[in-house]
Amino acid sequence: DHALPLCQAGNVLPVVHLGRASPPVSAPAGTGTGQVPRLQGCGFTCYTVRHGFPYQPSSMAFDPVQKILAIGTQSGALRLFGRAGVECYCQHESGAAVIQLQFLINEGALVSALADDSIHLWNLRQKIPAILHSLKFNRERITYCHLPFQSKWLYIGTERGNIHIVNVESFTLSGYVIMWNKAIELSTKTHPGPVVHISDNPMDEGKLLIGFECGVVVLWDLKSKKADYRYNYDEAIHSVAWHHEGKQFVCSHSDGTLTTWNVRAPAKPAQIITPHGKQPKDGKKPEPCKPILKVEYKTTRAGDPFMVLSGGLSYDTVGRRACLTVMHGKSTAVLEMDYPIVDFLTLCETPYPNDYQEAYAVVVLLEKDLVVIDLGQIGYPIFENPYPLGIHESPVTCCEYFADCPAELIPALYSIGSRQKRQGYSKKEWPISGGNWGQGAQSYPEIIITGHADGSIKFWDASALMLQVLYKLKTAKVFERARGKDEKPSTDIVEEDPFAIQTLSWCPESRMLCVAGVSAHVIVYRFSKQEITTEVLLEVRMQSEFSDVDSPDPGGEQTPTLPTSGTSSSPQESEPHFQPCTGSNSSDGPRDNIPCLQVRSSPLKQSPGYQVELVIQLVWVSGEPPQQITSLAINSSYGLVVFGNSNGLAVVDYLQKTLLLNMGTSELYSPSEPYQRQPRSPRKARQPSGDIPHVASCMSRLSKVYSESVKKLRSSHSSKLYTFYLNFLPFSFQTNHVLAILFLCSLCCPDAKDNSFTRSRSSSVTSIDRESREAISSFHFCESYSRKTESLVSPCLLVGTTQGFVIMVALSLPPGGDQRLQQPVGISSCGTLMRLKGGILTMALLDSTGTLLPPSYEPWHDPNASDEEKEKSRRRRPASSPSSQEGQDIQFAVLCSEKQAKVVALPSQTCIYKHSITETSFVLRADVVQIAGTNCITCFCANGHIMTLSLPSLRPLLDVNYLPLTDMRIARTFCFSNMGQALYLTSPTEIQRITYSQETCDNLQEMLSELFTPVETPEAPNRGFFKGLFGGGAQSLDREDLFGETAAGKASRSLAQHIPGPGSMEGMKGAASGVVGELARARIALDERGQKLGELEERTAAMMASAESFSKHAHDMMLKYKDKKWYQL
Repeated sequence: DHALPLCQAGNVLPVVHLGRASPPVSAPAGTGTGQVPRLQGCGFTCYTVRHGFPYQPSSMAFDPVQKILAIGTQSGALRLFGRAGVECYCQHESGAAVIQLQFLINEGALVSALADDSIHLWNLRQKIPAILHSLKFNRERITYCHLPFQSKWLYIGTERGNIHIVNVESFTLSGYVIMWNKAIELSTKTHPGPVVHISDNPMDEGKLLIGFECGVVVLWDLKSKKADYRYNYDEAIHSVAWHHEGKQFVCSHSDGTLTTWNVRAPAKPAQIITPHGKQPKDGKKPEPCKPILKVEYKTTRAGDPFMVLSGGLSYDTVGRRACLTVMHGKSTAVLEMDYPIVDFLTLCETPYPNDYQEAYAVVVLLEKDLVVIDLGQIGYPIFENPYPLGIHESPVTCCEYFADCPAELIPALYSIGSRQKRQGYSKKEWPISGGNWGQGAQSYPEIIITGHADGSIKFWDASALMLQVLYKLKTAKVFERARGKDEKPSTDIVEEDPFAIQTLSWCPESRMLCVAGVSAHVIVYRFSKQEITTEVLLEVRMQSEFSDVDSPDPGGEQTPTLPTSGTSSSPQESEPHFQPCTGSNSSDGPRDNIPCLQVRSSPLKQSPGYQVELVIQLVWVSGEPPQQITSLAINSSYGLVVFGNSNGLAVVDYLQKTLLLNMGTSELYSPSEPYQRQPRSPRKARQPSGDIPHVASCMSRLSKVYSESVKKLRSSHSSKLYTFYLNFLPFSFQTNHVLAILFLCSLCCPDAKDNSFTRSRSSSVTSIDRESREAISSFHFCESYSRKTESLVSPCLLVGTTQGFVIMVALSLPPGGDQRLQQPVGISSCGTLMRLKGGILTMALLDSTGTLLPPSYEPWHDPNASDEEKEKSRRRRPASSPSSQEGQDIQFAVLCSEKQAKVVALPSQTCIYKHSITETSFVLRADVVQIAGTNCITCFCANGHIMTLSLPSLRPLLDVNYLPLTDMRIARTFCFSNMGQALYLTSPTEIQRITYSQETCDNLQEMLSELFTPVETPEAPNRGFFKGLFGGGAQSLDREDLFGETAAGKASRSLAQHIPGPGSMEGMKGAASGVVGELARARIALDERGQKLGELEERTAAMMASAESFSKHAHDMMLKYKDKKWYQL
């Protein structure tokens, strides 16, 4: 074993933490706010970055100087966005919904207000934002916040109708309070309701506009502490917006009206309009509309002002999508959105509210998307969004992560994918352009592949903590779609998403891709840079039936098998049954011999990129649907695709377009199989493990299909699309497709009485749920020793099952070139290699030095290129291992199941290392990965533990309680990759990437982007000569004189509780006792000492200045009285 750069127990590492889906059970209080998580066990996990659209967004804010956008969510998450590639994720510890966000503009700070009545101050001047202060209100519910530009006093409106004022520097409450009963008229008998709006007059900071839910608006004079004007309207208020001159404001109401008020005329509105209301001819009031939830009023120096509003549609527009209305002069544009609007902000050239706003864009936050509209171009086009927010465009159904890919792969995918981009975007640059990219360089490319419910597959460039879509593949194009609304696809397995991707196998070196869908279909793709049109010339249904398990006699006509080199068995060959391709589901009998989907009959135009090579489908048998595919593998060097489900496995030669093998799982075991099982009751006494009885195989033959008639199809394959229909022996129930992927060991039989599923998580391998149904759970192509007696390596296939059996299958490949397309591939089962507890999850092969032996592959060449270019690329296989001497093992097979891991020496097939991973839980995902050039097994358990084992000795290196399994989505999408990386879908719209590699963590601080960049605040608008002469222009206010402790006194202590954040000095002291340890204590002590020295230096400088002033005054006094006599004094 080699020493891995993983965190060992007791090590202190500079680990950063950007948040989590939900805090680990062992994490201390406060870990959700950006600092180091303290986790149980030996080791750590490091959160790198979160990609995707913020799940369930609830609020939004924008810093117009820094050009940073902040989005809060209903789960307390905070996402910050700058230019493309600059984004950050933080999490409030409480998990309460973020109801409002307010930037301290150009200060590098942000205030968040939560639904649990707490407000927090975030420091954005560091790469990992942290909370500096928190304030928790105890007696009142927060409903609205307002922080004026360049002010340190935050106004907080409450549900009771009161307004409190907080100093954002110290996060302390002022004694100045605006009580609701003083704000409204004394004659009013009813409570005005919660505060829904607060803003100061753009031209007079001493006047505060307060909007109450009932429809009352009050202009409050802060100095005199009384209301100047009160504006009453019958309908409830949702929002208020000022004209920049401070003489008018606009209110939006619950009946779809907008009221415009002159500040000095509170008696009635200056104007009432209903933007979407039908105007009656008799002069009556228009019909009420839906509430206008928000309105913004933005002026321009050269033209008409913009009025932007959401909501307000007529009630008769039932089913109409959410709209944003832009009113500019006499024109009104109604922009339909794909999802409901959560919030919107109008982006303006100036941060000053008392200047012409010059609006140039509108940011619209939707429930599942972020849209930015260009106000400066005709038709209001949208900007092209540079963020990876389209992960959830269709729900993600599977996910794979590949680190350290071939260097030319990302440019190749990008060049093809760039042609897929939509047209019609705004020609201007993306307006949210703040922050800077990280300086750290990552030396290896990373690719993430996501499969989706609509059958699409997306390739993402995930290098250097960024995410960018490279290429999108639509697998549904291969099939016919239902034309009419009433006409549904011919599938009963899934009604809504018949094309959903279930699993995929990808070879980055050869660029071969194989995908399996929920309708029991498999598609093989090749990568080409040239466009072709594929004609479906032939559609073959191959049905290889096997007999009932009670009969040892294979049914059908038997013929001698073709010679199989390198194997000693003599498998028998059965003739395939050819069926006409016009199978239909007649009403007279059960559906039989037809697939779930219909392949296109018309020519298929295939753009450059991934192009269909072969389509394989399983068919209905006797009214029973085919079982869904649970495992899949492709090998470009052998030209084979193998897939399995709960009935058996099939091997297809995609070069010859032939079905090589189609057999039940029970047939894989040889007659003298020591591990052969017979069905038994769970109540039957279990025999000792060392004394497993030898029983005869019920089905010992090997089912092999090879037809002379298919040989005619072997020429000119490049422009033909072939479809195979394979038939597995049916069973009387249908497996749930989601659980079939995740818990392959839990496949079960139906209850005979009610046909219901009863899944057991019992660890006993004799449980009836596990014994009665054995599915294929994993495959691994390799060059190894198929039998104990072998002395030379040959192509092999390892097959893992849900009952823990690993079966070796020998492959006999013809020579390359034309012979490969003409001679058959031989396959023979060599029996069981080993048995483990739980279903097999992953398998790998090591050489005698512990180096990983990856499956062989054929380097990529364009299948549509000229013959000369094809000849340049020859098949590449790993160098064959030296021949094995008598009694000498030179290979190690690494096997990992849901419960344990074993290392088996080959060719002797003896277990040399064994490790029990978990007894009380089960492993969801396991992968053999490389970290710093060393191989290890990484496992993610259902109890939330991430574990790493060394190879080949299976010594535990890492065990950390990371994330308890709270959602099937996490289990379905969790995957490991090389370089100590992992990812999972933490919400339906977001991917969370983590690392458990110290090297990556060490580089992480440099790789992270910076949110805050030093930018000069724009100059304040010029008041002009006449305004300065006659007292016009903005009136300033010394808020410190009004709200400070000297003038306003102290606030009630019981009203709110101050909580120092982990980003402050007090929080750092608390953290010092935890993970940070002595090193951090020393660092904090130095910081405190430096702080005290700084204070001392300031005091010394002040004393020196005071002394100098005293000296000057004394000198002046001496000069004044120097020449005077004593009686003149």
